[in-house]
Amino acid sequence: MATSAPIPRSDYLAARDLQFEQVEELLKLQKAAQKITSILDLDQLIDKVVHEIAASFGCVEANIYLHDEPRAELILAGVCGCTSHEKGQTLKVGKDGMVGYVAATGKMRYAPDVRRDPYYIACEESTLSEVAIPLLVDDRLVGVFTASHPELNAFPPGQLRLLQALCSHVAVAVQNARLFQRERQERERMSREAHEARIIQQALLPKSSPYVPGFAISGLSIPAGAVGGDWYDFIPLSNGKWGLVLADVSGKGTAAALLMSATRGMLRSLAEAGCGPGEVLARLNNLMVEDFPSGRFVTMVYAVLDPASRTLTFANAGHLRPLLVNEHSAHFLDTDRGMPLGLAAGGFSEVEVPLSAGSRLVFYSDGITEAANPADEEYGAGRLEQHLSGTGCSPESILQDVRTFVNGAGLQDDATVIFIEA
Repeated sequence: MATSAPIPRSDYLAARDLQFEQVEELLKLQKAAQKITSILDLDQLIDKVVHEIAASFGCVEANIYLHDEPRAELILAGVCGCTSHEKGQTLKVGKDGMVGYVAATGKMRYAPDVRRDPYYIACEESTLSEVAIPLLVDDRLVGVFTASHPELNAFPPGQLRLLQALCSHVAVAVQNARLFQRERQERERMSREAHEARIIQQALLPKSSPYVPGFAISGLSIPAGAVGGDWYDFIPLSNGKWGLVLADVSGKGTAAALLMSATRGMLRSLAEAGCGPGEVLARLNNLMVEDFPSGRFVTMVYAVLDPASRTLTFANAGHLRPLLVNEHSAHFLDTDRGMPLGLAAGGFSEVEVPLSAGSRLVFYSDGITEAANPADEEYGAGRLEQHLSGTGCSPESILQDVRTFVNGAGLQDDATVIFIEA
């Protein structure tokens, strides 16, 4: 029976050393990949990659170029060791150097002796060998990594495989960081725009309460987000009268704010003509039916206060009923006709309310009555009536009472109040 010859000790040790070397390379790859994939800041990621690889492999130079697909260019985004090129330098795909060649072919190019490579573009005088590796994600070019060394044929096959494996992690990390950067920039842009929109929207609200002899009139609006669809206004009219309006545009955010701004401009123009509340709302509704996007509407209470006769005449376009509290009772005021504005043509009936001394009248949005506590119980009209019947009532006290009721749940909708005290 034949027996196999024993393996020479020298061959065994060589094989064992090769295995150890492979394991060490894999561990190095795993450690480097963990560091790379945990970084989401693009500049920090690229800087770390080029510097750590240059140090680990003894490179003269290491670079990362990012692919600008619309321009078919590669932009130098990370550089270590180069004295002649700076970040921002561009190379053309398929035209400029080993980088352009690799970007066009999607394949690694290794120049064991750069003096003999037709694609190599001289940089550092001490460079004798260079490798360029494409950064690919799902066969799509993200960029190109290059490493240069002062020795001839300085990258043996094992190191080239390690660099290729590492570059696959770098490609994914770079793509994730670029996506994160774009998303962060978009969030910052939206935040700036929302802030600017809020400043503009706040500027459209009354700067101060009107001075009306015999009456105290005040208002307050708190948007649930950066901008809102609620709006209130005090409009000076002829003969000492005042137009009072509180409105709620359907929806939230920037779209609602834009429609609110348009509604404000149209209403102010119509109110100054001196018509009654019902006619003003009818004319405004006709304009909005023609101009507003389908499905958008506005609920509104518009009133004219006449201090001389101590009366308030109002029309209601689908809004919540005003609440009147006087020495006799507290009750919500109804009208016969009045659909929300912008849906269909229709009329708006008027109601005249005498305001005796000591009476209080409040207009409010559904952000008040529909505010819910953690148990999903709404603040409701009853609590508003109870609060308005107490002493020391004001728009601020109403909002504070609502906040106390929701108990940390926060306002989920814009909350707006106009308070009139005779």
